[in-house]
Amino acid sequence: MNAPLQSPSDAQTRPALTLLIAAPRGFCAGVDRAIEIVERAIERYGAPVYVRHEIVHNRYVVEGLEAKGAIFVEELDEVPDGAPVVFSAHGVPKSVPAEAERRELDYLDATCPLVSKVHRQAERQIEKGRHIIFVGHAGHPEVIGTMGQVAKGEMTLVETVEDVANLPFDEGTPLGFLTQTTLSVDDTAEIIAALEQRFPQIVGPKAEDICYATSNRQAAVKQIAPEADLVLVIGAPNSSNSLRLVEVAQRCGTDARLIQRGREIDPTWLEGVETIGLTAGASAPEALVREVVDMLAKWRTIEERTIVSTVEKMVFKLPRQLVD
Repeated sequence: MNAPLQSPSDAQTRPALTLLIAAPRGFCAGVDRAIEIVERAIERYGAPVYVRHEIVHNRYVVEGLEAKGAIFVEELDEVPDGAPVVFSAHGVPKSVPAEAERRELDYLDATCPLVSKVHRQAERQIEKGRHIIFVGHAGHPEVIGTMGQVAKGEMTLVETVEDVANLPFDEGTPLGFLTQTTLSVDDTAEIIAALEQRFPQIVGPKAEDICYATSNRQAAVKQIAPEADLVLVIGAPNSSNSLRLVEVAQRCGTDARLIQRGREIDPTWLEGVETIGLTAGASAPEALVREVVDMLAKWRTIEERTIVSTVEKMVFKLPRQLVD
């Protein structure tokens, strides 16, 4: 029978736990912007403001915005005529703003500017007569939005190196490639290498499409994971960038778990663990990081160390409708 867990009052006898907290972590500039768009829209138009899909993949954030007056819907047919609507940070197919304009809805586009950049690249590739190979995860909102920028049949999705081997194009076919912004840096490099080997004529973007925040958070995990016995990643199970952080830690040979809240931590995970690495996906607020630290402190005496791999200073402008 296991000994009972020690209470916070047993601080002097609780075993020590070193906590390596990754920096950067949590909200990126695109998420900050998307949340601010919803908050400002509520201030300007009054509640309710409708939001098509989760503004970002985090229930804590979504529930906080719901409390302020946001109503989240799956499609525009759930939005009443005349109501303001915000499109999520992941981007939408061209058909969505077209429908909003047809219905004369007052809409705000919270698409991350780095995702919008990929949308423009897709248009340019098609204008130059190339078929686009898009590297991404099927069904992800960003993928649906990007593939919806071009006509059906002008873009082919690949998820793995094996998918590249099965592509039906001849060597001389004019091809271009683009990628989802929240992919594994290492996996994507392998897929791109396979594309370039099989199709030497393929044309890629001038700079990689994986966003700075995704790359930086993966690099930060690579710094803390080798020193940790366990890595905890705060993020939603439908958050691509958070899932990739778990994979990065595991590739470093470290056990890693995805959690959404501190209450999900099983104290048995801490058995034999002296050092934990902690990070948060780009949609997870710092409040959840502190919540996890507080939960761990119920069972262990915490020594926090922040491991800084880079400093982010990116800021994105708000839509002109919200700028006074």
